[in-house]
Order: sequence, then C-alpha cells, then structure tokens
Amino acid sequence: MWQSGDAYENYMGRWSRRVAIEFIAWLVPPASWNWLELGCGTGALTEAIGLYAHPASVVACDPSAEFASYAHHTLTGSEITFVVAGVDDLPRRECGFDCVVSGLVLNFLPDPVKAVQSMCSRLRPQGMIAAYVWDYAEGMPFLNVFWEEAIALDTRAVALNQRELFPLCHPKVLANLFEQAGLEQVESQGLEISMPFDDFDSYWTPFLGGTGPAPSYVSSLDPAAREQLKRRLRQRLTPSEDRPFQLSARAWAIRGYLG
Repeated sequence: MWQSGDAYENYMGRWSRRVAIEFIAWLVPPASWNWLELGCGTGALTEAIGLYAHPASVVACDPSAEFASYAHHTLTGSEITFVVAGVDDLPRRECGFDCVVSGLVLNFLPDPVKAVQSMCSRLRPQGMIAAYVWDYAEGMPFLNVFWEEAIALDTRAVALNQRELFPLCHPKVLANLFEQAGLEQVESQGLEISMPFDDFDSYWTPFLGGTGPAPSYVSSLDPAAREQLKRRLRQRLTPSEDRPFQLSARAWAIRGYLG
C-alpha cells in the first residue's frame, strides 16, 4: 500500500502536514533536543520538527526506501538525517535521544507494544515518547463517508473499513499502550484540523493513486464499480452543485516520559 511518495502526498500528506504542526505545538518541546522519528513517511512530522521545535538533530526513519528518498529530496536542513529503518533496527544514540516520536504510524504496525518498547530503548532517562494517530472511529469524515458508500455497494469493503480495523486509535487504548511500556506521566490530546476541498474532484482524485488503504481498494475495482462509487460520493458530498466544501478531522496524540 505504501509505495509512491507523490501519491501519498496528494492523498493524505497534505493533511498530515497540518496535524503535525498541531502536534508539535501541543508538545512544546525545548530547543536543541535530539529527535528520533519512527515512520517518517514523506516527511510531514520531520518538517514540523525542523521548523517549529528548533532541534539539534533529527534522525527520521522509514522502512520504505521510496518514502525516505522522497522526504530526503523534499526537505532541507543540515540537522535532519534520513535512514531506511523500521521498528527492529532503529538507530541508536550514545546518550539516548531526548525525544522519540511517531506520526500516523502506530496503528499500521503489527505489534504496537513492541514498537513503543523499541522507541523507549532509544530514549535517554526522563526522555519523551510521543505519537499521534487519526481518530478513524469518529474524527475522520473524509474516510468515514468513503467507506460507508463503498460498503453500500460492496460487502468486501466491510473488512477494509479503517473505523473497524484500528481499535488502537482511541485515547484510552493509547494510554494503556504507553503505560504497558513503562512510561510515566502519560497524557493524551485531540488535535483538530480542517480539510478544505475546492470541488468534488479535489476530494476524489487522490483516491486514484493506489497508495494507502482506500486508494488500494479503489484500484481493485473494475471501471464500472469505480464510477458507481464516484457517483455515490459526489451525490453525498456535493449534491446540489460542484462547489467548495470543508470537512473536519481529528487525531489523537499521546505522550509519556521514561522514568
């Protein structure tokens, strides 16, 4: 699902960059920290750290060489290093990192507990672990509307609905995950952004890129089924005329400290 940096940017990256800024604003990190990022993707959170956290260094990791390369060529900054690495082979720093973060990734990992433990193992004492995930259950009408219409046409889509797939994306579940890893002073916060669309096509076209769960599903449809889904979504979102519209979105952020 995660292959093209350009396709991801058109699909979710534009929104990822907005929520990353809200995340850094919530953390209020001290300047000159050394950061490690798990799952940097196309660099939304990496960019926000570089612009707003005034870091001493950022080591941004992703298991996708395509995404790491995309972020490397998109972002500039001598303090940022990109590494192709996943949960099992995260880079280490001799004295530990001040902060280890992950944006919109934990719910996609097969073992989130192991992931948070791996993040903790790279942290200095009293350092911070922080992450955020989309609120697929109640805070993502962008996707909820899509899957509701897809399911109305195709029962196969029930098994792909992110609202049901990701029970991790809830503040209590995230807090439990962090506490299981031994983190202290765990707290969560909702991060709200707006998703403005110029017209229906600005909503629909990114679903044709094939990168991400919903675009992968659209790619699996034959042309007639794809057109039928498009018609239903158009009627749902712009029933009277093709005009600008706006949806809201929410992510859940979580942070804790190593004792």
